[in-house]
Parts: sequence; C-alpha cells; structure tokens
Amino acid sequence: MAATIETHGLRRVFKTRKRVVEAVVGVDLTVQSGEIFGFLGPNGAGKTTTLRMLATLMPPSGGSARVAGCDLSTQPDKIRERIGYVGQAGGADREITGRRELVFQGRLYGMSRKQAEARAAELITMLELESCADRQGKTYSGGQKRRLDIGLGLVHDPQLLFLDEPTTGLDPQSRARVWDEVRRMHDRGTTVFLTTHYLDEADALCDRIAIIDYGKIVAEGTPEELKRAVSGDVVTLTVSGDQQRALDLLKDQPFVREAKLDEGSVLLYVDRGEVAMPDILRLLDGAGLTLQTIGLHRPSLDDVFLRQTGRSLRETAS
Repeated sequence: MAATIETHGLRRVFKTRKRVVEAVVGVDLTVQSGEIFGFLGPNGAGKTTTLRMLATLMPPSGGSARVAGCDLSTQPDKIRERIGYVGQAGGADREITGRRELVFQGRLYGMSRKQAEARAAELITMLELESCADRQGKTYSGGQKRRLDIGLGLVHDPQLLFLDEPTTGLDPQSRARVWDEVRRMHDRGTTVFLTTHYLDEADALCDRIAIIDYGKIVAEGTPEELKRAVSGDVVTLTVSGDQQRALDLLKDQPFVREAKLDEGSVLLYVDRGEVAMPDILRLLDGAGLTLQTIGLHRPSLDDVFLRQTGRSLRETAS
C-alpha cells in the first residue's frame, strides 16, 4: 500500500522576543493511502501545527515531508490541488447559502458553473444538508456548519482530507453524524488525517493513531495494538487517608506489573484483575487501610497516554 504522507524529522519553532518554543519536535510519520489516521493528544501538544505544515499553510522549521505524492518544500501548489483541509474554525461564509458556498468553492477549483452546481447538489445530499442548503450560513446549527465545512473540503474530490478537531463543541447527535461521514469517506477510498483530543473518537474512527505530547510522538499503532501494549487489566482504588501507603503496600506484590498514583487514586496494572482483586482487598484489610472505592477495567487509550506521559489525557483535555 502506497504512503500518502511521509515525514522525516518535521519541526516547527516559534520565536518570540523572550524565548524560542519548539511546537513540533522531529516528527516521523507514515500515513497509508485509504486509511483514517488519527493524531491524538491534549490541546497545545502540536497537533494543529503539524496539520497546518502538512497542508502547506505553515512552513516547517526543519525536516522533510511528502504529501499526496508531492514534496512539501518544492511542490506546495500541487499538494493544494490534491488535498482538502477543514480547520477548527471552519471556512463557511455566514452571509450566503450553503449551496452557493459549495458552488463558489467548485468554481475556485476550475469547475464550470454546471459542474460546480452538480457537485454541490451531490454533496448536499451526501451530507444530509437538504433542509438548510438554501439558507444563510448564520442560521445553521453547529452540526450543520461542520458538515458544510467538510463539504467545502470535499468539493474537488481530494485524495487526502485533513480534519482538525472535527467534532469539538458538537452535541452527541451531531458528532455521530460527522463520524458517519468520515466512515463514508473512508469507504470511498479517501485518506483522512484527523486531529482529536477525544479518546472515544480516536478509538471509534481511526485505523491507526499517533499520540503526540509536547510536540513529540510518544506512541503509534492501531488502537488495539496500543491498548494491548498496556498488558493485563487496570485496577483503580482509593483508601481513607494515605494513598501513598496503599501504593507502597501493593506495588511490589507479584501480581502487580506496575503501580502509580494518579489524581489521588492508586493505579495498578495487573495480569488478571478478577484474580488480583481479592488479594488486594486482603492486603489492605491486613494493613488496616479502609477501602473507599475500587474499579476494574480493560486498558483504554487514556491508559496508553498515561503510561507514556505520566498524565491522563482526560484531565489535560478538560
């Protein structure tokens, strides 16, 4: 399978009067043709900066990349012809209708008026915008605006579509409709590169994921591969009083692979949670520690992020 994106040592540095900030630090990525690739990380991790570099909207400070078969540094115009880009803020005009916006976008890409009108009608049906297509953009709901933004990115039938935080701020029903559309694009063969800080979104949509933190990729793989790397089960517990004492008691037990404190709870990575929990209860009781809460779950992408960075993505994204 051919690669649609390949980067080597991609960097972006921002200079201010007082300091130099490395927003993206030597990113190496390969995105295969036809896959949904997710860039998962907290706000400020470097996701949008990477996306904007790959979409030719911001020059890299270093490194190299090929996007849609073209060199990022020498062929940016060709890249723009082959990609679609949907930014966080969207690009639709509030004062004109969605249909007119789509037609205008088609004309910008060299379509005749007839071709642009036909493509607009096709996208309106595909994105279920019939009820609002002939109203001004300012009357649209959040979900309708987001689907129109996606339509604008798809007008010229790009090989590769960049989606920056596609469902931020949407209600659950609107999020689900955007997810459905991303899946339909995937089924049609479009390569999708999306950024998100939503764990469920990355898990549900993406064929592969790269987790980025402080401008560096800390893990990469399919959602299942990443979760399997956090072997066994995760037990979370709290006790009355000193959590550190509970951690010290449990961390060296033979059934515990790894143990740490997180947001006032003790996290234990164990081989088999259902077998470990009775032993945990006996040990706490024998040490005179009163259990307040205990929970058992299979590893999630948040456990992967926590394992790699020492922080919970749920906390950093809130």
